Amino acid sequence: MHSLSRSTQPPAPPALAGVVPDRVSGEREQEARALLSRDGAVVLTGYENTPDALVVAAARVFGSRLRELYPHRVRTSREAGPVHLHADSLDLVVDVGGVPSRRRHPDEDHVLIQYVRPARSGGDSFAVDAYGFVDGLASTDPALLDFLTGADVDLYGKWAGLRGLPSTPRVARHVEYARTGRRVVRRTDGAAPLHRDPDTDRVRAMLARFDETVHALEPVLPRFRLVEGDILVLDNYRCWHGRDAHTGERAVRILTLRTADAR
Repeated sequence: MHSLSRSTQPPAPPALAGVVPDRVSGEREQEARALLSRDGAVVLTGYENTPDALVVAAARVFGSRLRELYPHRVRTSREAGPVHLHADSLDLVVDVGGVPSRRRHPDEDHVLIQYVRPARSGGDSFAVDAYGFVDGLASTDPALLDFLTGADVDLYGKWAGLRGLPSTPRVARHVEYARTGRRVVRRTDGAAPLHRDPDTDRVRAMLARFDETVHALEPVLPRFRLVEGDILVLDNYRCWHGRDAHTGERAVRILTLRTADAR
């Protein structure tokens, strides 16, 4: 295994282009599926600005491959800083009338984001192909590649106090494979070393290195702007996404799901 560099600065990030998804009418589901398969992202146009539109869009794009939908949520931000590159992921179970009910799943493999209310200024979106990022580490930072593919972490350890999050640690690696052979490249702010892991210091250092390397990509990525009602569909195993800081109020609806290809 490669040793951790003593430098406080991470090596240069892999050189790769960001993802700028093509726009396609929501009624052209075959084209949308092809673009999602090719690029890991697509923007659907022509939908009403309603929660129901997300469900209809999911059914059209994924058809009979759709397995589970989770409750949609609204994210509103005001005079907000940037949201860094990430992939949606959480393990959240609540009690509804004495019956455990899942509201989020750690293996959600797609996410739909509808632009509800544009910011006064800023708030543009950006995305990157995480497969390309990981592949590029073989030449730019082999030590980080070894960590992402070979080290177990607690994916949500930093959020242990969150109500609804199971007390059992979710142990995984950042890069794994689904039972169907799909590669999963995770990106979450909740990752932490396992309890009493003898390699804790190195894991913390590599998590920080991962953050710094990913954040260094963001300023050079191309931006794209959604308009009200647009739905951004992302392969959550392949694409990370984020947005710029903004002024005023900005709101999106988010729907996560699992397909037959999920882990």
